[in-house]
Amino acid sequence: MPATRDGKTWRSQFYYEDWQGVRHKKNKRGFKTKAEAEEWERNFRQQQRKDLDINFENFVEIYFSDVENRLRESTIKNKRYVFDLKVTPYFKKKKMCEIKTSDIRAWQNELIKQGYAPTYLKGINNQLAVLFNYAVRYNDLKDNPCRKAGSIGKSKADDMEFWTKQEFKQFLPSMDKKPEARMAFMLLYWTGMRIGELLALTYEDIDLEKRIISISKSYQRLDGRDVITPPKTPKSNRKITIPPFLAEELKEYCSRLYGIMPNERMFRFTKSYMEHEIVRGIKETGVKRIRIHDLRHSHASLLVELGFQPLAIAERLGHEKIETTLNTYSHLYPNKQAELADRLELENGEDNL
Repeated sequence: MPATRDGKTWRSQFYYEDWQGVRHKKNKRGFKTKAEAEEWERNFRQQQRKDLDINFENFVEIYFSDVENRLRESTIKNKRYVFDLKVTPYFKKKKMCEIKTSDIRAWQNELIKQGYAPTYLKGINNQLAVLFNYAVRYNDLKDNPCRKAGSIGKSKADDMEFWTKQEFKQFLPSMDKKPEARMAFMLLYWTGMRIGELLALTYEDIDLEKRIISISKSYQRLDGRDVITPPKTPKSNRKITIPPFLAEELKEYCSRLYGIMPNERMFRFTKSYMEHEIVRGIKETGVKRIRIHDLRHSHASLLVELGFQPLAIAERLGHEKIETTLNTYSHLYPNKQAELADRLELENGEDNL
């Protein structure tokens, strides 16, 4: 039935059949104009058909309705942000079945003109490629136009920022008046755990006698809510052994957590608080500027310097694949290769004595 007046606004009211052939009535109110009500009905019917003779923006909604129960809430939120700002406005009214490789190239060129960082460009392009892969797999799209268009940007930054042990020790006194932040920064640097893993830690995750921290969850603040989820990957569920000096620091910190319950978070602040504190500490001490996540890289670089092999580093950091470790930190290994060659030369010389 056509859109109808509903007081000062318009109403869209009609019948439709779902994928099982069951008839339903749809009723939505509050549209400012008749045209808006009719457009909403057209979009809804397109999404119900789930074929590719459909506007891009409507197919995006089909995609999200399917994957939102399969992915982490934070992942969906980040995907939504990328599509809403960088993808959907460009392809909005184009039919999925009519989007060509040339359209993808034109969109990519528009992004490149904006001057975004190479890693950001890569991430945006990957999101669109994933959407078309979904259409190929589940909606019989013949081919993914993103594959022919090629990628843009880079998978990782050219230079990875991290602190040496000396730089971290230079920074740490700036936290002396804030013991919670000081302990948090020490754990990030000396364990390599992710910020979400740190903020999810509870008292029962800590075994001070065995000097083991159990990682089994992650924390985020989403839309004003505290959200606890499983960690990033299955391998992220791990146990991290800490050195005696860090265990003593942690024991002292825990002794001040009066009345804390075993399942309560030990650090009651958020990532934004830590981001504010690292900026403050950098300004106060003059140490090189890095991000919170770079403390994880700092720990990895320390392990490389100490001579640990990629497999051991991957297990400590909770990487799903050792290839992730090798690809992320390969630039840290050339000096180790030279050191290895020198050791082999020395070994050969001793045999000739």
